[in-house]
Amino acid sequence: MHIWHPYAGVPSAEPRYLVTDAEGVSLQLADGRRLIDGVSSWWTAILGYKHPQLLRAAHVQLERLPHVMFGGLTHEPALRLAHKLLQLVPRGLSRIFFCDSGSVSVEVAMKMALQYWLAKGVNGRQRFLTVRSGYHGDTWGAMSVCDPERGMHRWLQWTLTEQVFAPAPQSAFGAPLDRADIEPVARLMEERGTELCAVILEPIVQNAGGMRFYSALYLTELRRLCDRHGLLLILDEIATGFGRTGKMFACEHAGVTPDILCIGKALTGGTLSLAATLATEAVADAITGGPPGVFMHGPTFMANPLACAVALAVLEVLDDFDWRGRVAAIEAQLTHDLAECRQSPLVEDVRVLGAIGVIEMKQPIDMARVVPHLVDRGVWLRPFGNLLYTMPPYVISEGELGTVTSAMRSVCQLP
Repeated sequence: MHIWHPYAGVPSAEPRYLVTDAEGVSLQLADGRRLIDGVSSWWTAILGYKHPQLLRAAHVQLERLPHVMFGGLTHEPALRLAHKLLQLVPRGLSRIFFCDSGSVSVEVAMKMALQYWLAKGVNGRQRFLTVRSGYHGDTWGAMSVCDPERGMHRWLQWTLTEQVFAPAPQSAFGAPLDRADIEPVARLMEERGTELCAVILEPIVQNAGGMRFYSALYLTELRRLCDRHGLLLILDEIATGFGRTGKMFACEHAGVTPDILCIGKALTGGTLSLAATLATEAVADAITGGPPGVFMHGPTFMANPLACAVALAVLEVLDDFDWRGRVAAIEAQLTHDLAECRQSPLVEDVRVLGAIGVIEMKQPIDMARVVPHLVDRGVWLRPFGNLLYTMPPYVISEGELGTVTSAMRSVCQLP
């Protein structure tokens, strides 16, 4: 094969499974096997595959207007989607910049923060403060705010803009905030505040950087510190947005509103690529009030009408669907079904939050061995590092989720 797959060599020793169809929560393989998708196609397909309302929206829009440039033009799907999103996001966010992928939405957020200070006539504020164990995407700016030592981009760290890193939050979700946890952040703001333009991190859940859950009180205190030092707060909700943690957006656990918010992944239910970067009026006014008077960014496929129409359908389905109840039920089942894995000598930790279940192994997972083992049990999961995790579609049934958790438990028993 001439195709170069993500995070893989050429040629790759890892097996490839040819998917010919997908429906509900299942993938149909060419050899006739069906796999329950336990990771929602990298956390996007929250409503499963071939949801009739999403398909209908795509078909209607495809016949009307599949795409048109967004520079100097607009269209109804973008207008309606923007109106709907502003009803869902934390109060205070009022400007939406549509992008074509989650990583690009992070690039846009970082550029907004930099241009914000330049437009205000402040020079020298060009670095971002973030925390270790974070992950924000594979594009250049996004890579610079990923973990510089343990992250997947550490081999390129010498080529990236040097950012400012604080230790990863240690206070667990649901636990009180240990003041020692936030002190390094406060100290860095005091010492290097004049060179910082913004703080960026994933709220509540550090996803691809380690599937770590941290205290909402940490985020509350971080918002207070940003306000004290006049720093913008960027929250990356690309993986956590649209219900994954039990709230529409994870930052709601802390009751905070960021200055800039990144969303994507589940926005279109895994159907098409679309993301957005939202900002407060204060950020937008500052950027457009100073030179050059406009925001200097414009992805070719931003606000693609077809993607916007499907995203609007996703939000309409969520309106009529008890997703909170489903996520709570998934959380309860994951907590119950994975509990016994704590007894395995191979396991370091088991943790669950919303529709996220994580088994942290003591040693790196042998992908070439474990993935086929899971496939043989009718389950598609894609572990990384020492983490075996599931982020299933919200529409998964109790029996289907039981198949996923049973397969996960079996990995903990492998010799």
